[in-house]
Amino acid sequence: MSPNSAGRAEKLGYTNVKVYHEGLPEWLKKNYAVLSPQFLKEAWIDKAIPHVLLDVRSAKDAEKGFIKGAVTLPAADVEKSLAKFPPKDKKAPIMIYDQKGSDDAVKAAKALITAGYAPVDIVSGGFDAWKAAGYPVETDKLAANIAYVPKPRPGEISIEEFTKIASNTPSDVLILDVRNQDEGNAGMIKGAKLIPDEELDSRMAEVPKDKKIITHCSTGTRAEMSYHKLKEKGYNVQFLNANVTFDDKGNYTIVK
Repeated sequence: MSPNSAGRAEKLGYTNVKVYHEGLPEWLKKNYAVLSPQFLKEAWIDKAIPHVLLDVRSAKDAEKGFIKGAVTLPAADVEKSLAKFPPKDKKAPIMIYDQKGSDDAVKAAKALITAGYAPVDIVSGGFDAWKAAGYPVETDKLAANIAYVPKPRPGEISIEEFTKIASNTPSDVLILDVRNQDEGNAGMIKGAKLIPDEELDSRMAEVPKDKKIITHCSTGTRAEMSYHKLKEKGYNVQFLNANVTFDDKGNYTIVK
């Protein structure tokens, strides 16, 4: 549990509360995360953001219907098929689903994480939840080869330009940090405003319309999600697609 969540839990009367001080980025190097079918559709598929989507059901089940862009790879075959995946330094976002979001998806996710792949997400509720939400189901032949082709992102700012702005932010620019509160507590860029991506829709009024907005997070993924949310609301916005880390003194490092 994060420090902020731990504090809230303790106020509710819980006593056996453990804090994971390393934060979300470190957690995701060793553990899978979970995303909803809605988030997969709206944040990744609808926006055509490059990712790897694995259908880890049996080939027979997958052929009856699958999610757009999925690659068929039964869970039992993931560990022996690692050579098919993009190089780890590409940091391809990997999403996994089975029929119900259960054992097969977990098995596949753990195999990939053990092999050093991250981030890895499991689609909650699996294919059944996708169908129950009324989302489109593909019935053509599934792809068997895993392809991940990073492409220039609309709205992406270069590391060089971002670093220049961060060192002396103009009055008409706001750097919007969309990491969670606990990550922000560990260090922030001077002058940046912290609004976690998952809170942005409800806190949009806090983002000034008369400034250029530049979003950043720890890897670029949440920054890009926030970019799209703000762009749809008419903001002048860019995002940093890079890894941002802070040391214990608050100094930051940015790498692609």
